[in-house]
Amino acid sequence: MASTDMQKENDGEKLTLSLQKEKSWAQPYPLYLFQDFWCPGIHIQAVDLFQQHFRAKQSDVVVASFPKSGTIWIKALAFAISNHQRFSLENHPLLTSNPHELVPFLEFTFGGGDIQAQILHLDNLAEPRIFGTHTPFPSLPTSTKESNCKIIYICRDPFDNFVSAWTYFNKVKPLSLTAVTQDEAFEMYCNGVIDYGPWWSHMLGYWNESVARPDKVMFLKYEDLKENTSFHVKKIGEFLGCPFTEEEEKNGVIEGIIKLCSFEKMKDLEVNKSGVIGRGSIEKKNFFRKGEKGDWVNYFTPPMVEKLSKVVEEKLSGSGLSFKKKFWDCWLVRVLPPTQRQSLWF
Repeated sequence: MASTDMQKENDGEKLTLSLQKEKSWAQPYPLYLFQDFWCPGIHIQAVDLFQQHFRAKQSDVVVASFPKSGTIWIKALAFAISNHQRFSLENHPLLTSNPHELVPFLEFTFGGGDIQAQILHLDNLAEPRIFGTHTPFPSLPTSTKESNCKIIYICRDPFDNFVSAWTYFNKVKPLSLTAVTQDEAFEMYCNGVIDYGPWWSHMLGYWNESVARPDKVMFLKYEDLKENTSFHVKKIGEFLGCPFTEEEEKNGVIEGIIKLCSFEKMKDLEVNKSGVIGRGSIEKKNFFRKGEKGDWVNYFTPPMVEKLSKVVEEKLSGSGLSFKKKFWDCWLVRVLPPTQRQSLWF
């Protein structure tokens, strides 16, 4: 076993030898520019193995997201919607298991152990299999892109995404490391240097595919999902081929799923308050912060608003993908004290 681990470590080092390297936000592992995206050093071999060995099935559901964009929420919703005729809301797996456990990241599935055993395990899972991924669309395995499996992608307004990512990475960093300052993290974010970034190319990869193949990729914005959750839950059911019947709607199944998967409900569950998960042994409680939209106004200065607004406009120009303009928001940041900003605008 020790020799196998050493071989994997050596293989991982070979992968990174010729790659551009940058500092990571929180971990002792650097970021490497791998296939045009910034892959965390601790994940790069797992992503490579995932690309080589994962065999998608036609019935698979892949929940894709840029980190800190509502990943755990969309995982919970996708699992609950796909299985809405299989599990009762009173005895649901989401009440006793973290969404990351029920919808595992494919990258991490191939992160260690015997590859053939892992492939056999995945092949024997009950269908539909539901997985998560942070890998950009162009770097997904060929079988995932070319099969009829469904991909649900969620993104978030870059302003809120930055704040969520910065606060999260500082929470989970090793205690021996100095926290990345907001100014330093912001410069890195504007340059696209963040786990699985640049964020704009990550969004555009899935956005463009959703435009070209709407039956294959469903593109969601966190803000839209928050604003009209019921509408989008129904749309997800239709997209996945498991629509809600009129009787189910009348019986409150949709509302029940929304409540079960709500930020407040999940954060309050004991299973999400204690314990760790993932290769980095991240405490589950760190996956739940505020679950709000618009919290960025409590962190941004007017120059930050102006700079990131220009980056968003430049990088997304002509794509058809857009987020709400920040000119009025910039005025709020400039003239209102922090305690009043969010309450007046959101």
